[in-house]
Amino acid sequence: MLNKEQIMEILPHRPPMLLVDEILEMDEEHAVGTLHLTGDEFFFQGHFPDNPIMPAVFRLEALAQVGGVALLSLPEFRGKTAVYTGIDKAKFRAIARPGDTLRLEVRFTKRRGPMAVAEGVAWVGSEKAAEAEIKCMVMMG
Repeated sequence: MLNKEQIMEILPHRPPMLLVDEILEMDEEHAVGTLHLTGDEFFFQGHFPDNPIMPAVFRLEALAQVGGVALLSLPEFRGKTAVYTGIDKAKFRAIARPGDTLRLEVRFTKRRGPMAVAEGVAWVGSEKAAEAEIKCMVMMG
């Protein structure tokens, strides 16, 4: 549905902090994206060189970026930036390593003006790699 170049037209993130390769599905209520881990990502260099694992916080960031694409695609928020206002119920399970593809599923549970709450799940194959309730705000200024 959206490739990396199209995602960069919506999100202000740029490599190496852009953590979404493609959006597979998207509407006003949800989005599904992927991130293909090549092993060249900056965080693998130090986390951990002999046993590379994607840091848990970056799994949450990838989820937030997928939600950000959906939110910032709405006409009233085009050209804006979304930021975290909270993370609740975060759980980290399966490990994500080079060669894995994360499937990032985000569903909005509440939206009011520039504020939004979403449930996100990051999958590695059939295993949950991370899940959380993500709260964010679109910066209007």
